Amino acid sequence: MIPRSLTATLNSLAASFPVVAITGPRQSGKTTLSKAVFPEKPYVSLEDPAERSFAEEDPKGFLARFGNGAIFDEAQRWPDLFSYLQGMVDENRGPGKFVITGSQQFGLLAGVTQSLAGRVGITQLLPLSLGELTAKNLKRLSIDRLMITGCYPALHTSKVKPEDWFAGYVATYIERDVRQVMHVQDLSSFQRFLRLCAGRNGQLLNLISLAGETGISHTTARKWLSVLESSYIVHLLPPYHKNFGKRLIKSPKLYFIDVGLACWLLGIRSAELLSMHPLRGAMFESLVVSEFFKSRYNAGKPADLYFWRDNKGVESDLLFEKAANLQPIEIKSGKTVTKDYIRAGKNAAKFSVENTLQPWLIYGGDESYERSGVHAVGWRDIPDWVTRHDN
Repeated sequence: MIPRSLTATLNSLAASFPVVAITGPRQSGKTTLSKAVFPEKPYVSLEDPAERSFAEEDPKGFLARFGNGAIFDEAQRWPDLFSYLQGMVDENRGPGKFVITGSQQFGLLAGVTQSLAGRVGITQLLPLSLGELTAKNLKRLSIDRLMITGCYPALHTSKVKPEDWFAGYVATYIERDVRQVMHVQDLSSFQRFLRLCAGRNGQLLNLISLAGETGISHTTARKWLSVLESSYIVHLLPPYHKNFGKRLIKSPKLYFIDVGLACWLLGIRSAELLSMHPLRGAMFESLVVSEFFKSRYNAGKPADLYFWRDNKGVESDLLFEKAANLQPIEIKSGKTVTKDYIRAGKNAAKFSVENTLQPWLIYGGDESYERSGVHAVGWRDIPDWVTRHDN
């Protein structure tokens, strides 16, 4: 098992709450992690028809086996579980008794908020961060190879080819999650919608255009996008919410949580093809943005990440508040820091003079250093840099 950075947060929550919930995309490692962190607890998968049938027919008998706690995997598959757990933990509020996991955010969090409010610590496990990949793995992978491979654990612990793994992942996702949640009948339209989203990775969200190209209504496009968000396939990066007296872009930017999946959806099957692809910069930007999301979630923090853009072209690809200041970040995929890159890094900090920190330039090269008032950060140094400076 690859050691996961979320472990410390899980242990902290288990010391404070009677129930710990782990949500995230399918195949991100939730089951493996929960078993590793809580090896003494019996494990029950509610995807198992026999276990689920037992629970539905005789819930009290089913739960009587787990008086000392348990791990309930894919807990949203039996919605009544949350109400029963409420009664059990109210009788005994001992910390860290139950662990529940779920891949579908709507089903899991709806049950948690209705029945377990105040009794549960909620956390999110995304695919592997750069910091969780060993130095050996990072050293042998070029940035282009990493982007087409993606960061799901199975792609780094087995010999499966990314193109084969993603084909099965997408088919399973469409058949199980989308049909269960949205009852989508026209799967070809949804597949087209998914690929069009991949083509807009790193761009401002335009739902009207997306719906039009897919051939669906604006309302349907919004619902489908919400399913992709709730299933941790994409995330929307909001624009910074404070107004500095300038005309701001108000639409969010669309990013795939796993850049390997976005590459697969676009038919990019090799590092050589990606290196020449017009969307390579957007894919690199997506990788970096996801890395910051992973870092925040693994530390048990809210994301609180933004971008900035005004109608005059002043832009910061990524932005977060640090104490009373703002940290602007420019992201460039090239392997060499050029004068244009430094200029872009400086421009990223121009929207606010008084409380803006020295800008970061995260780029596709290997070295990290300061140049002309800009912190240039090579992509392999992102984990260490974020750990030391994002707190």
